[in-house]
Amino acid sequence: MSNSALNRRWAELLLEALTRHGLRHICIAPGSRSTPLTLAAAENHKLICHTHFDERGLGYLALGLAKASKESVAVVVTSGTAVANLYPSLIEAGLTGERLVFLTADRPPELIDCGANQAIRQVGIFASHPAQTLALPRPTTDIPASWLVSSIDNAISNLKQGALHINCPFAEPLYGNEMTAHQDWLQTLGEWWRGNEPWLAQPAMHTTIKAIDWDIWQKKQGIVLAGRMSAEEGKYVAQWAKEMGWPLIGDVLSQTGQPLPYADLWLTHSRTQEILAQGQLVIQFGASLTGKRLLQWQAKCQPEQYWIIDPIAGRLDPANHKGRKFTCSVTDWLREHPAYSQAPWADELNLWSKSACQCVETKLTGEFNEAAVAHQLSQLLPEQGQLFVGNSLIVRLIDALGQLPVGYPVYSNRGASGIDGLIATAAGVQRATNKPTLTIIGDISALYDLNSLALLRNLSAPMLLIIINNNGGQIFSLLPTPEEERQRFYCMPQDVNFDHVAAMFGLNYAAPQNWPELKRCAQRVWDRKETTLVELKVSGSEGVICLQELLTQVAAL
Repeated sequence: MSNSALNRRWAELLLEALTRHGLRHICIAPGSRSTPLTLAAAENHKLICHTHFDERGLGYLALGLAKASKESVAVVVTSGTAVANLYPSLIEAGLTGERLVFLTADRPPELIDCGANQAIRQVGIFASHPAQTLALPRPTTDIPASWLVSSIDNAISNLKQGALHINCPFAEPLYGNEMTAHQDWLQTLGEWWRGNEPWLAQPAMHTTIKAIDWDIWQKKQGIVLAGRMSAEEGKYVAQWAKEMGWPLIGDVLSQTGQPLPYADLWLTHSRTQEILAQGQLVIQFGASLTGKRLLQWQAKCQPEQYWIIDPIAGRLDPANHKGRKFTCSVTDWLREHPAYSQAPWADELNLWSKSACQCVETKLTGEFNEAAVAHQLSQLLPEQGQLFVGNSLIVRLIDALGQLPVGYPVYSNRGASGIDGLIATAAGVQRATNKPTLTIIGDISALYDLNSLALLRNLSAPMLLIIINNNGGQIFSLLPTPEEERQRFYCMPQDVNFDHVAAMFGLNYAAPQNWPELKRCAQRVWDRKETTLVELKVSGSEGVICLQELLTQVAAL
């Protein structure tokens, strides 16, 4: 039984070391090989344990927790294909900056490549996608406890964004009663156990330096683009741009209140492009722009300089403009570059935004399709709550046709922009904040992550999950896909209803037939503090047709 006890001591130290860096949430899937980690997590009172039977959903649950808490979150899985199921969420975290710690239990080296059950080559399984990797040896007292704890400290201290993969081989036996064995190995760390500090501290140095020529650039004609950022940053950027007198084009994820809404529509007009062409400096706060017309304009604009401010390292500019990349927080950059109050230089854009708004109102009044829901979505938002937006068509419709409140928290998975794991991510966001949450996704996205509906049971705060059932991936109707093959090979309609799914997972269900019914349903969810799955059955490509017609109409103004 000596192995089982040493495995436990090893896992206890590993998890304790992680908590010294502020890690509180740990997500656990069932498995035998991961028993030392699972039991150590259960006994560590600093950790909040979350469970899910689906490893892919588990990874996204952790992603959502990390998004909303702004903290590192750990994941524990057993060996074999359970590890591979973490790949999608790991990739997403690498692109959007959440810090995840994947603890993958493994067979010991002597059981690899010899036909042993559930044994695969796990070291390096995620290739270049983790930000940090640590391949641990099998537990042995020949290795001092100080090596293990300092190795964990070093790895997580250097985890600025993305995932840390720690591979943890454990030899059998995994179960036993000798739980007091090898305490002397742990006690070599002495007084460390009485405190809450890391064994090896590596304080991060955060410095943001003011651009030496900012006094010159701030007096030019600037344009502000707002991508993905926090609610606090969104409010700050909106106020800063207003004081600067610079037009701000805000993405659905910017939380700036989108002071020039419907940009995806009015950017099609030649006059608005003439105005924006006068911009000498474009500053983009946050990555991940959604609108197609905005991305097209961003790709062809030619200002004197194009600046990007985002804490994620890398260029983050697929158009490769001449300019500067400031790798720092938006708040820190704004603090070093205070607004220079001046008169607006592109006020005409407000008129174009209002004209686009009139077109949208006229087109969608009295309609009940996904375009109309996207336009009026702000009326469904709970007070002091948050919004999680799915991918594909719905996020584009909200970006083009809606306007969200300034500073209202909005979350999404717009790194790799996949439709996998959306329900699980939303569940993680809700658990981290304990706020009322409105989640809106498409039917194919819901089918992709159906297992994660289990995570919506017994929530601590109400959730309204709206599934837009347009019978397939109607995003492909926006693209020049061949009409003859579109339904079979792209949209793939499934002809399903979600009422039985809600019943299977014990969730409330509603299928409102018009806008007043949907509003009453939402209010009931917030008032009663319950979780409800709302299925909106809409005509297949009607939302796409509405958007295309509005684009044509505004371009012809």
